[in-house]
Amino acid sequence: MAKVKTGLSRKLLTRVLSVYFILTLIVTFGQILTEYLNAKNHIESELQTLKNTFSTSLTRAIWELNTPQAVSIAEGLMELPIVEGVQIRDENGKYIADIGRTNKQASDPVTSGVMQDHPGGTFGYSFPLIFEFSGRTSNVGDVTLYSSVGIIFTRIEVGIFFLIGNAIIKTAFLVFLFLNAFRQMLTDPLAELTQQISEFDVDRPESSKLHVRIEDDNELKVLQTSFNELIDDLIDFKSKLKQAQDELTDANRKLDDQNISLEQEVAKKTASLSKIMLDLEQQKDELIVKQRELRQENENRQYIEDELRKRNTELADSNETLQMAKDQLVESERMASLGGLVAGIAHDVNTPLGVGVTAASFMQERIKNLQGAFDEKKLTSKTMTSFLTEAQQTTTLLLSNLNRASELVSSFKQVAVDQTSEAERDVDLGQYIKEIVQSLAPNFKKTKHKIEVDCPEDLVVRCAPGVIAQIFTNMIMNSLIHGFENTPQGLIKINISADEDMIQVDYRDDGKGLSADNLERHFDAFFTTKRGKGGSGLGTHIMYNLVTQTLAGQIEAESAPGKGLEYKISFPLRK
Repeated sequence: MAKVKTGLSRKLLTRVLSVYFILTLIVTFGQILTEYLNAKNHIESELQTLKNTFSTSLTRAIWELNTPQAVSIAEGLMELPIVEGVQIRDENGKYIADIGRTNKQASDPVTSGVMQDHPGGTFGYSFPLIFEFSGRTSNVGDVTLYSSVGIIFTRIEVGIFFLIGNAIIKTAFLVFLFLNAFRQMLTDPLAELTQQISEFDVDRPESSKLHVRIEDDNELKVLQTSFNELIDDLIDFKSKLKQAQDELTDANRKLDDQNISLEQEVAKKTASLSKIMLDLEQQKDELIVKQRELRQENENRQYIEDELRKRNTELADSNETLQMAKDQLVESERMASLGGLVAGIAHDVNTPLGVGVTAASFMQERIKNLQGAFDEKKLTSKTMTSFLTEAQQTTTLLLSNLNRASELVSSFKQVAVDQTSEAERDVDLGQYIKEIVQSLAPNFKKTKHKIEVDCPEDLVVRCAPGVIAQIFTNMIMNSLIHGFENTPQGLIKINISADEDMIQVDYRDDGKGLSADNLERHFDAFFTTKRGKGGSGLGTHIMYNLVTQTLAGQIEAESAPGKGLEYKISFPLRK
């Protein structure tokens, strides 16, 4: 039998005693703290009582400039057990006596009795010395009496030892009581149960039943009964297992017959496969012929490429025509961006509309069934209740999806109209950028990328909103297509601030960034890293022209491989 590493009773006893020990420690500490505070209060009261004892004689000594007598009084106070330091000052704050453990006092004279704690474990009581003469009072100085934590502990030392000893005796008695109870009620019965269970014989389960003397009807008694019932089930299972083994032997015989039949079928399939291999060899010969034809075609294409190089030399003289084509492509890129926006919104709107159509169809069918039951006079209260419940759920689903579609269309309509219009109007910049992000949400729906916008509230600027929409659309889509390529999760941060006459836009993503060569050509027309994959190279060029010409501002790009891309845009604030 394997030895138990950590006994259940020991572990349970350890937890119970640990809780008791912690509670005892907390209570004992609380009592010691109470004794400490009471002793400190008594000492503070005694220090205040000393004021009535010697303040009159000390006041007269200072009034009469009898410094030796004042020092003598201070030395006499030092003889008291509760006093560890004495400071006596005149009305100008000059020390007349400074004896024992003291601390430097503030230069201002003391005007009333005050108790203060000081560094180093000391505390003191300060009070003024008032001399009365001819009905007039005069402050002739002040006195500070010091005591310490050591004196407090000296007074409560016996009480602390009594509290600690009491806690230790009670803890020891409780440990003995628990050890005895756990051993009789848990440890010994568990050990006997474990011993009998370890002697279990699979071949003779009838003799392996548990016979432990447990007086109480507790969990161990239930465990013994359950184990004996399990032995009975095991005996029955062995009988059934013998029967199943006989059935399995018969099934194996039948399986051998099936294997023979399967081998015959495999032989037939092998012959068919050989024929297929011959056909593949024939197709291989045909493929070799096609490769030769393809090689000839490549030679012809090489000749055509040489001719195209000659034509490119002639096209170099057509710069004016190329410039016109460039302007047309810029406009096409702008409309393509709007087209992509339309496609994304259409797909996103289609989902809630589809759910709404389904809900309306379901509601129409339920109304038809209700009408039939009403016409046939079979309408019951249960049927009506079921219809009302389904109608409530269906209308709720229908309204939520139609509201979602309405929000998407509203956001898209504002951004789309602005992108096709050059008219200027007052724009809440923060709210408008959120509408732009909302209109681009379909492009991010299948990704884990996030966009964070930080813009002051009620920041209103006067400009053509289409310019703002085009700039931010190009920056966000550039991050999605280029910066977050092969990146499962990215973050875009847009920080907008304004001073008296300028708007500052700080746009950054944590994508793969740009190399120094690509960053230098970033705003060039027709420069793209996606040549042949749908990239036109006009997105950043359009951004540059819109910022510098339309908004009369400036734009800069900063990036490094693996460090993301940052745009810094500034343009005049017009209200």
